[in-house]
Amino acid sequence: MKNRTKFSIWYFLSILGGMLFLEALFFSGPNVKELSYNAFRDSIASGKIEHVVLADDKVYGKIKKTSNSILNDTSAVDSSDINKRNGLWRIDANGKAAPWRIDYEKRREDLSRQFYVIKLDDPNLISDLQEANIDYKGIIENDWLGNFFSNWLLPFGLLFLIWAFVMRRMGKGGGLGGGGGNNYLNVGKSKAKIYAADAEHLVDFNDVAGCDEAKQELAEVVDFLKNSTKYTELGAKIPKGILLVGPPGTGKTLLAKAVAGEAGVQFYSLSGSDFVEMFVGVGAARVRDLFTQAKSKAPCIIFIDELDAIGKSRSSNGMSGNDERENTLNQLLVEMDGFAADQTVIVLGATNRPEILDKALLRPGRFDRQVQVDRPDLNGRLMILKVHSSKIKLGSSINLEEIAAQTAGFVGADLANLCNEAALLAAREGKTEVEQINFTDAFERVVAGLEKKNAVISESEKKTVAYHEAGHAIVGHFTKGADPVRKVSIVPRGSGALGYVLQAPTEDRFLMSKDELLGKIKGLLGGRAAEEIIFGDISTGASNDLEKVASIVRSMLTVYGMSEKLPNLSLQKEGQNNFLGNGGASYKRSESLEKEIDKESLEIIATCYEETKVFLNERRDDLEKLAQILLKKEILDEQDVLEILGPRAV
Repeated sequence: MKNRTKFSIWYFLSILGGMLFLEALFFSGPNVKELSYNAFRDSIASGKIEHVVLADDKVYGKIKKTSNSILNDTSAVDSSDINKRNGLWRIDANGKAAPWRIDYEKRREDLSRQFYVIKLDDPNLISDLQEANIDYKGIIENDWLGNFFSNWLLPFGLLFLIWAFVMRRMGKGGGLGGGGGNNYLNVGKSKAKIYAADAEHLVDFNDVAGCDEAKQELAEVVDFLKNSTKYTELGAKIPKGILLVGPPGTGKTLLAKAVAGEAGVQFYSLSGSDFVEMFVGVGAARVRDLFTQAKSKAPCIIFIDELDAIGKSRSSNGMSGNDERENTLNQLLVEMDGFAADQTVIVLGATNRPEILDKALLRPGRFDRQVQVDRPDLNGRLMILKVHSSKIKLGSSINLEEIAAQTAGFVGADLANLCNEAALLAAREGKTEVEQINFTDAFERVVAGLEKKNAVISESEKKTVAYHEAGHAIVGHFTKGADPVRKVSIVPRGSGALGYVLQAPTEDRFLMSKDELLGKIKGLLGGRAAEEIIFGDISTGASNDLEKVASIVRSMLTVYGMSEKLPNLSLQKEGQNNFLGNGGASYKRSESLEKEIDKESLEIIATCYEETKVFLNERRDDLEKLAQILLKKEILDEQDVLEILGPRAV
């Protein structure tokens, strides 16, 4: 295949320079000398001017030929004349100059006698020319050809070249896999990245940890692509589309790449937003182009990340008009339903918002199967830590099982970031190996933010923070079923916290009882209750605690059915997957029902707060002791808390 010539800005500059040169060569006036107006008037008076031409703004003229011109007698040329002419005269056998050379010198001399003068307002000029018997005439200058070139052709040509250059640059990434870069009209081309079947950068299932169930589901797709006969002989059909569903960072994209790497087929990867464009019809055109390319390369896999960008439920109010996103979705539905039986093209989609996807997209025949890629459990986190920690140099003190236990709720991306942060902290301290303390510090940095040891706070505020955090720690330490207190600190953190209590579970928890949720609420209210007991006043430091309390109470009454007045009532929509943690959608509630929920919420919070104050008053000595030690040491670990408060409630 011949290499196409790449368009370069230097080509454009060369063409522009050539055009300017041609303009200067053919459309510029003769190179004649300019006289001052005084010299021009003196020449008229002395009779040196042969004739003049009066234009609009200039006066052109010619000086009379002098009597000693070398061209007056060209019958013979001696050696001195040859020297004067620098050898330019050609002499024949008779000692005469060549005729062509004589003509040339005549033209040179004729040009040397020409001049021009900038025209001034001189009413006596015509009469003086007549008195001097100088031939004169007037002309109207009309250089239409030069004006047409400089005023029309050159600007429009320049604009055209710039437009062509910009469109070519814009079209570089427009083609499928970059193949349409030389066509500036490729706006309708798919933007999918193509990974060849033998590409070295593709991953496989060995690179994916913590989601064994999802890998098992996708292994069936891999087996079908490798051994399709085994399924087709039984009349089985592989799902046309598989939707990977789960919270952000759980490895959905990595799983899709692993499927392509295991199957050894071509892999088309793009995001849902790659279909979206400002031009009407571009999204649908890119969908058509993507599936056309994929069908020609079957068997292959198409992976659409963030599918909700184009797969959102279509409007049912009839007011959306010609919506570009809906046109793109309609084209995707048509393409997914139009595969022939012999075209092995599998579409993988990924989203963390499955509840907003169009129902037509999720029906059998399109995305037939949904694969849940959930947060990893304890063993899953351990496997993920082993994968990511294998790339860093670990010390002998590392206990990955303990780290996995402390990081409940972390997804794969969080654990990868944790390993990287630990390595960065070890390098900052000049260590040659990453130690357990580096993982602990990295965990705190990820959860609570960067420690600000140089932050200056007043002694009164520091005392308030110490009693506040001591209240959290005591209630959490003695609450049955609560997570153990791992650390208590009054050192400010980058997240805006002046102190914090770190409670981390020792095992995964999938269920919580009502009493445990109420205990969690009391632990969050312990800080404000301690402030009121010690200082008789409250501060703004409990704002984040109160937000969490309100969220827990709301979920107890509207999701978990733990209401005393409205028992066993859940007001969350069926199938609602709140992967983004923003509360999700819920059923509309009547005004009276909303009042009942608000009333009971206030009652629960008030009751928990009063019980927390009673509990802290009973353990006021522990509160004072823990707060005073915090003011001295600023940071207490789990062992310090056990020594001060004794065994915790279990």
